[in-house]
Amino acid sequence: QVHLAESGGGSVQAGGSLRLSCAAPQYIVDNYCMGWFRQAPGKEREGVADISFFGQTNYADSVKGRFTISKDNAKNTLNLQMNSLKPEDTAMYYCAATTLSGCPIWATSSFPYWGKGTQVTVSS
Repeated sequence: QVHLAESGGGSVQAGGSLRLSCAAPQYIVDNYCMGWFRQAPGKEREGVADISFFGQTNYADSVKGRFTISKDNAKNTLNLQMNSLKPEDTAMYYCAATTLSGCPIWATSSFPYWGKGTQVTVSS
């Protein structure tokens, strides 16, 4: 069983910043694609960003230029730096991992491992 644990969520005003972290097993962080998804009330879970074993990153159009995904292999964490937050960024944010070195398409079924989520609330 792979345990992923998110932290760093909270409430901020529009324009503010938050940094999410996801603690994961070392072999996952070191070898596989990991990503962040989010789900707002009444909406489907959507991909936000992912990073492959090779360090290649992908971002949803809605967050490009504002969010940065990274891995800290020394601390065994996946991070998401979120700047210039908007009310529409409000959602539960989930860390996810695959057993692939490259990142698959952003279908939730492509990511077998999930954290329990951390809430991000952005007020206007």
